[in-house]
Amino acid sequence: MDIGQYLRRLGYAGPREPTLETLRALHLRHLEAVPFENLDIHGGRPIVLDEAAFFDKVVRNHRGGFCYELNGLFAALLRALGFQVTYLSGRVSPDGVHPSGPEFDHLVLEVSLDGSSWLADVGFGEGFAEPLPLVPGQWDSAGLRFHLERLGEDWSLWQEAPGGGRKLLYVFSRMPRRLEEFSEMCRYHQTSPDSFFLKSTLCSLKTPTGRVTLSGHRLLLTEQGQRVERTLGGQEDIERALLEHFGVRLPRPPA
Repeated sequence: MDIGQYLRRLGYAGPREPTLETLRALHLRHLEAVPFENLDIHGGRPIVLDEAAFFDKVVRNHRGGFCYELNGLFAALLRALGFQVTYLSGRVSPDGVHPSGPEFDHLVLEVSLDGSSWLADVGFGEGFAEPLPLVPGQWDSAGLRFHLERLGEDWSLWQEAPGGGRKLLYVFSRMPRRLEEFSEMCRYHQTSPDSFFLKSTLCSLKTPTGRVTLSGHRLLLTEQGQRVERTLGGQEDIERALLEHFGVRLPRPPA
């Protein structure tokens, strides 16, 4: 892996020592530089679990990806910098209440550092901006509040809703996993008619003041809590928005 090229893709020029400050800075820069997107799925370009393929797509071709690609590549970067990283299997809640998602539905990372553990996730779309301490409790991140709870051998991650209440994001165990164990669910999300990722094209990126999301023909801009939605016209407008807001230029337009 070309660490320098990866860090330039993130726009990161800070320290490289494996410290908590470095981890936090890299996590935030990743979320603000690399979009969460499913464009290859709709463009008929198969996604395989291979670190070299992740690097080519995200770094060399200035693209984004979904959880297996983004967290898989981020884990490789952290290891190259001297961090101890473990793949964990997450089960995304389909309704924000029940932990009924399948195993390997989501790839999340545990980073061990100086005797403590941290939950890292740059592949969930709108999630926490900086790693969370992997202990039960609640933390504020980028204007949102998150809760980590123990459920026997499992852990649950909750997010408070702005108007009150909270929603379950996903449940995970701390059993170490291998990247290839996520292959079947990676194929499922690309091919199953029940997959969320086949319902619409999606490209979303955190910004310093909010978020920008392209969902189908809808462009959503959120800044300082204020949201503006615009409906785009044809494929040319979509491609222009991808380039302007995400720096993404597809090899061919989505199907």
